[in-house]
Amino acid sequence: MNDLDNNFRTKVEDLMSKVPRGQVTTYGDLAALAGHAHAARIVGGVAHYGETDLPWHRLVNRFGGLASGFHGGREVQAQLLGHEGITCTDYIVDNFKAIRWHPNL
Repeated sequence: MNDLDNNFRTKVEDLMSKVPRGQVTTYGDLAALAGHAHAARIVGGVAHYGETDLPWHRLVNRFGGLASGFHGGREVQAQLLGHEGITCTDYIVDNFKAIRWHPNL
């Protein structure tokens, strides 16, 4: 992994650590905030192999859909979100627009 990759990964992980309990963000949002708007799939890779102590369960797709590749499956992601008061219907976050994280950077 080169320095650019490490820098992007570090930015994504730092941003993910700031997503508050009870809110979600998207792969594309994190990619854009980390300086590479078209790198949503790379954010997915960072999430899949990233620091395990980060709240990756708060990361969803651009429609509010849960991640099919989430460790333990979408059922586990839905349970973790549920512990924070976030409900899902058919693996889509309810009130997605209202609880989507928009940081004040």
